[in-house]
Amino acid sequence: MAAAYAAVVNGRRSIRGYKNDPVPKALIRDILALAMRSPSSLNTQPWNFYVVTGEPLARIREGNTRRNLERIPSTREFRGMENYEGVHRERQVGIAKQLFAAMGIARDDKPKRLDWVLRGFRQFDAPACIVVTYDKVLVGSDIAPFDCGAVATAIVNAAWSKGLGCVINSQGIMHSEVVRQEAGIADDQTIMICIAIGWPDESFPANGVVSTRKAVDEAATFVGFAE
Repeated sequence: MAAAYAAVVNGRRSIRGYKNDPVPKALIRDILALAMRSPSSLNTQPWNFYVVTGEPLARIREGNTRRNLERIPSTREFRGMENYEGVHRERQVGIAKQLFAAMGIARDDKPKRLDWVLRGFRQFDAPACIVVTYDKVLVGSDIAPFDCGAVATAIVNAAWSKGLGCVINSQGIMHSEVVRQEAGIADDQTIMICIAIGWPDESFPANGVVSTRKAVDEAATFVGFAE
């Protein structure tokens, strides 16, 4: 069991290119059932999921892309970080360089760079998408989005264990009014993030990119342990 878990965690990577094959509803239900074993504060389980495919997903992609090209400001409901600095910026640039190298996108190739950005707004053309939301009555507390982050991680790992790939993607929910309308998201929900999901296209170059991780000794401080 431990070896199987390690294989999932160490083998999983973000998938940005998908086959067109649909993902069965029953399989996504199984993935969500596994992921919802994720811990939450006081067992509050603040998460809800809107699983979108077909025409509604196509309309979300179109609306997101069009608004981006028209330079309409983002209406994302869950705040992101606009500008990273220091080591965080270095890591952001590092993964971008890996992806652009894999895709053959030159630094000065503006059309290809724009196309890559728009893939994100199209949720990487995945056949399905899981929009993660939480109850608006919990807005103002950091613990609810913390718990939703945990369940998002559980989703991508559960999906990988069943042969599916995912990428957690904030570009796909940049224009919340489009997502809310087309996915039928209730007014009492805050749209947090979306997760593209589908069968990995192993011929897509970016899918071979494995992002680096800092060392445990760089991240962890051990207190009170004998050497």
